[in-house]
Amino acid sequence: MSFTVFADGCANLPQKIANEIVILPCDYMVNGENVTYSGDIDNFDGHTYYTGLKNGDQIKTSLLNTQLFLDHFTPYAKDGKDIIYIAMSSGISGTYNAAINAANELMEEYPDCFIHIVDSHGCGFGNGILALKAVDLNRAGVDSREAAKLLDEAVPHADQYFTVDDLNFLKRTGRVSGVTASIGTILNIKPILFGDSTGHIISCDKVRGRKAAIAALARKYSEKRMKCDDQRVFISHGDCIDDANKLCEMVKEINPKAEVTICMHEPFSGSHVGPGMLGLFFWGIER
Repeated sequence: MSFTVFADGCANLPQKIANEIVILPCDYMVNGENVTYSGDIDNFDGHTYYTGLKNGDQIKTSLLNTQLFLDHFTPYAKDGKDIIYIAMSSGISGTYNAAINAANELMEEYPDCFIHIVDSHGCGFGNGILALKAVDLNRAGVDSREAAKLLDEAVPHADQYFTVDDLNFLKRTGRVSGVTASIGTILNIKPILFGDSTGHIISCDKVRGRKAAIAALARKYSEKRMKCDDQRVFISHGDCIDDANKLCEMVKEINPKAEVTICMHEPFSGSHVGPGMLGLFFWGIER
């Protein structure tokens, strides 16, 4: 049975490759004013957003709540249509649990409907790469329950590595200590971060300088990439397109068959990593 693929604005997907995915909106506050991000990364003014962050704008994000999922899932459940939703990591957001609550409620009310929530253990393209795999499975006619199983098995292979330009944004969200942020800033230390097998963001390397950080991301791709048919690679950036293009060149040198998509990093998790974030997402060996 075919199914409907859901994701949300955190999946970072350009419309041209997300036209078979229902994208849910995300809300956040900028200096006390609510902003609804529809998930349309192509029309997201990342330059203004990340410049604002650099200049002191206060961004506050909130999880997608159960009622939002009920509102969007119910029309499909009523029609007996199966749903697979790719959620942001349960290790960094309560959105996954909110979606689980909605799914359980709807499957009890509409027993003919199957709803599965995939814990991506990631964010940004870490969600998006799994949502695209769900579309591939749907196109291939894979049953919704089998697709759910295959997607859960694929989660550990959705590799995501990134670096940041300003450690103070990670300090604000408790990812690094104030002392580490201060020392790192003084010494120009750039962490290489990744989403581990539990969906938490941890450091796997530290280098000195931006150029070395970009090279370290490319090195991770060389070491970790999976030799598979799906050659899609995604790069997102916090308003640093030149660095993103340089990373793309390095990826293509490693694997000329790589199909690289570059775009601005979405605002929902972007507030936690800040301007200058540079991320690399691909199918890799198990985390």
